[in-house]
Amino acid sequence: MKVGIIGGGALGLGAAWELVQQGHQPVVYERAPFLGGQASTFDVGGAPLERAYHHLFTSDTAILELAEEVGLGHKMRWIDSKMGIFRNGKIYKFVTPTDLLKFSAIPLIDRIRMGFVALYLSRYKNWRKLENVTASDWIRKYAGPRAYDAVWGPLLRGKFGEYYDKVAMPWFWGKMHTRFTSRGKGMAKEKLGYPGGSFGEIFDRTAELIREKGGEVHIDAGVNKVLIEDGVARGLEVELPGQGAKEENFDVVLATVPSYIFPKLVPPLPADYLAKLEGIKYLAAVLIVLELDQPLSSVYWLNIADNSIPFVGVIEHTNFIEPEVYGGNHIVYIANYLSSEHPLFHMKDTELLEEYLPHLQRINPNFDRSWIRKWHYHRVAAAQPVVEVNYSQRIPDFQTPFDNLYLANTTQIYPEDRGTNYSVRLGREMANRIISDHKGD
Repeated sequence: MKVGIIGGGALGLGAAWELVQQGHQPVVYERAPFLGGQASTFDVGGAPLERAYHHLFTSDTAILELAEEVGLGHKMRWIDSKMGIFRNGKIYKFVTPTDLLKFSAIPLIDRIRMGFVALYLSRYKNWRKLENVTASDWIRKYAGPRAYDAVWGPLLRGKFGEYYDKVAMPWFWGKMHTRFTSRGKGMAKEKLGYPGGSFGEIFDRTAELIREKGGEVHIDAGVNKVLIEDGVARGLEVELPGQGAKEENFDVVLATVPSYIFPKLVPPLPADYLAKLEGIKYLAAVLIVLELDQPLSSVYWLNIADNSIPFVGVIEHTNFIEPEVYGGNHIVYIANYLSSEHPLFHMKDTELLEEYLPHLQRINPNFDRSWIRKWHYHRVAAAQPVVEVNYSQRIPDFQTPFDNLYLANTTQIYPEDRGTNYSVRLGREMANRIISDHKGD
């Protein structure tokens, strides 16, 4: 079976890898000049670095299995997490239960309530019972308004902007579940993983092996439209580098593009399916990446629980992976999730940098712009779907209204939060579904 796959991110490559291993012929088309999607890399100090920060949890079995299968499992590194919260002008370490008890930004009784709530959610299984309540309402009720205002409220606002009070509780449940399953015995320490050659190496190696096994993976390769005849997908109109548009025939097509892109590739869709595609909102990840000559802090992941600071997180990658890997540079991501209506979304990169720099001095009063050797700007469209109440009823079907045409993207990853691991998992699941649906064709 010949399967055309639109998109060379984790999901598309995961599907192609599963298909080619089962004797089918996947052909992947990626419009960008690189693979990996949100986990794609660029060069910093002679080493690849993700455009958007990435790490793995011990529970991320799908991508860990992929790394093993393509011969890169031995390069995985596991490091004790260094997490913190910036609140009231101070960095609070926030890794262990002891750190929570020392979190003096809220009264002791609220710290204890937070701990019990986190433990409860880590053991709670029936997330479907949480679908009709927002995370904001649930947290205020059970953890208390002070814990919400000091920690989880600002984080929801940072992650979802104007939609923070509409986010469904299963999203928060999924976050807590993932964090707790990444801890060892006694729940004291959290381990985070990173592939020694970057996430990009995993996807480049996967593509290489797909080609060796008879599949194809193309970059700089745009798909103009899906060819539909009598309600059935028959192929794709594609543009390869140096070539004009041409038609390619396929038995099945899998699109891994964002929901708002998909209608542009196909004939008019039925109103109910189109409504589901258009009903889910996306936020973009907007990132400034700094190469510094010295560390900003001792924390890897610093959540910003201060609404007066215009970004949600400061991720100091070289407090995770040593700076020597990146030519001695200390790598700091300044992260934000923004809707297309947000003023920061429309700022030029230089304007955004100037907006952010004074706030770095609040985190480290010694910080000076002279520390910056280089800086980079990245904007990742469709980075975060907004997961609203009763989200399971909003998810578009994988099988589109056209026969032999499937859609799979991050809006359909639920209740887990979208991420590289779950994209790989969904890609492999879609490959198996396609094989099952077309058995005997």
